[in-house]
Amino acid sequence: MSSDDVSRRAFMRTAGGAAAAAGAATATAGTAAAQEVEPDWPSSAEGNGGSYTDARGQDEVTISVGAGDQGLAFDPTLVWVDEGTTIIWEWTGNGGDHNVQTVEDGGPASLDSGDPVGEEGNTYEYETSSEDAGITHYHCVPHTAVGMHGGIAVGEDVATVDVGGGESNAVFVPDAARALGIATFIAMVSTLGLAFVFMKYGGSITRQEQA
Repeated sequence: MSSDDVSRRAFMRTAGGAAAAAGAATATAGTAAAQEVEPDWPSSAEGNGGSYTDARGQDEVTISVGAGDQGLAFDPTLVWVDEGTTIIWEWTGNGGDHNVQTVEDGGPASLDSGDPVGEEGNTYEYETSSEDAGITHYHCVPHTAVGMHGGIAVGEDVATVDVGGGESNAVFVPDAARALGIATFIAMVSTLGLAFVFMKYGGSITRQEQA
């Protein structure tokens, strides 16, 4: 066996290892994308809106009161925040008089904006704390029967559900995972390209250098 054959086989083993590593990294990115989670909300907390926002990392988040076509929803309806985040409910002026109040046995946060009001621009602020850790289900008392409900999740110690992947082909891929997948694909293609060049021209180049 010639030294060219030995070098070529060694290079191919290296190229194969690099390609396998790239594929593993891409698969890891795909797994991460398939493991997206959100709080395990009570079904009744989803209300008329159903919109969800992960606001962790934000000092302040605003929720519209009187959203939707008929002004009978909170938007976003479901919000995940950190302890210490200030939540501001702001009235749109639509849908009549509203308020914000934790439903009976609805969770740790004691939300209560007072009597229902309908004035646009009215606000109710609540700063979360460690005592609010978990999931709280709240509603608009005058419109609870028609589905004006919402929910807040506070902190990291909350029950969650996996909402990524499943049997659906439409999987949300975070930017970081997408970037990793692209980078590893480019690395794999580059490695295989170099392997092809080496296989085709490596021996002749070596002989020329030896001459």
